[in-house]
Amino acid sequence: MRMRGLSIIIIAATAAGAVAGNWPSYRGPGDQGHSDAGKLPTEWSESQNIAWKLPIKGKAWSSPVVWGDRIWVTNAPPEGTRGSVICVHRDTGKKLYEKRLFVNPAPQYCHPFNSYASPSAALEEGRVYVTFGAPFTGCLDMKTGEVLWERTDFECNHFRGAGSSPFIYKNLLILHFDGSDHQFVVAMDKNTGKTVWRTDRSVDYKDLDPETGKPKREGDMRKAFSTPVIMKVGGRDLLISQGSMALYAYEPETGKEVWRVELTGVHSGSTRPVTGHGLVYMPMGFGKGPLLAVRADGKGNVTDTHVEWKHTRVVPTKPSVLLSGDLLFMVDDGGIAACLDAKTGDEIWKERIGGNFSASPLLAGGNIYLFDEEGKATVIKAAREFKVVAENQLDAGCMGSPAASGEMLIIRTKEALYGIKE
Repeated sequence: MRMRGLSIIIIAATAAGAVAGNWPSYRGPGDQGHSDAGKLPTEWSESQNIAWKLPIKGKAWSSPVVWGDRIWVTNAPPEGTRGSVICVHRDTGKKLYEKRLFVNPAPQYCHPFNSYASPSAALEEGRVYVTFGAPFTGCLDMKTGEVLWERTDFECNHFRGAGSSPFIYKNLLILHFDGSDHQFVVAMDKNTGKTVWRTDRSVDYKDLDPETGKPKREGDMRKAFSTPVIMKVGGRDLLISQGSMALYAYEPETGKEVWRVELTGVHSGSTRPVTGHGLVYMPMGFGKGPLLAVRADGKGNVTDTHVEWKHTRVVPTKPSVLLSGDLLFMVDDGGIAACLDAKTGDEIWKERIGGNFSASPLLAGGNIYLFDEEGKATVIKAAREFKVVAENQLDAGCMGSPAASGEMLIIRTKEALYGIKE
């Protein structure tokens, strides 16, 4: 670990997202995909309602994040030999700086569907936290891009590439490392980068070869790409965290495991947990994993006692789900959207909208925004009856999730960053 800027004056941080227009994580204030904007555009094209467009070279699926009048995205070339962060002026689309953070002449393998810059940044007043997995995790000065501290000592074979984003909790920066060799959660002091606690996953898939005693399949079956959230249960905070084969709750201050749900055969969970009604809503990953609604007040292995309901049809493996009141909305990877009763799991409607999806949905002004990988965006009502508000098309599609700031949608496609505003 290398440290920089030890004499930094720490500015008292405003609560994440409390300032109007801030979108401090890839699912916004509260980490649930909700925007309080009342007037986001519902119609756009390459020639309509485009405030600005900034082409970005490289291959990077991280989502844009916003603080004040600035936007940050991470970036990397397709071959993954370096990583950088880009800062853009929100109102003009002008690139303010691009900071190279590391050079890696011999990167790990990354699956062609993934990128070497898929984790999204996390923001608080004065600070930008970024990770590229094992090669680099660090904290930057928000104004200048100066690296304040960095970690390059974590060992993890990401196998298909990294995907978990950093998460800020009080004085901690929490990060998942779910690789083919190591699976753990680590919490660092957000001001220094030093490790505060590290907890190994308690569930490890080992399909052992009877002759050699070695695992036959230790790659995908050990992988996960998810990012945690905080849920308050019984007056205390729980860190809700998905690994391979299991959903966990930890004490965020100590890393102690509180409970877990185990599910054999599912792996590479990529969505982010959603919470409400005392439940955790979580698609469990590839391998035809179900969507589970888990009561969050358990202790120990609660697989047989705290799964309130499960849903096995139209379950996404990459886009996260979206909770609005008593309704749970989702779009699966193949373009089928659905609405469930959040308390019972009963299906209310299911409709095919087409396309392939990786980006998570956004809720604003009673509408849900769905962005596919081919450039089409479908806006539907967040309601018990399915209704399409608008369909829009850009030149390229989205792998990362959208952001909202004020009355502007901020969209990163495979080719460019957009500010969309009426």
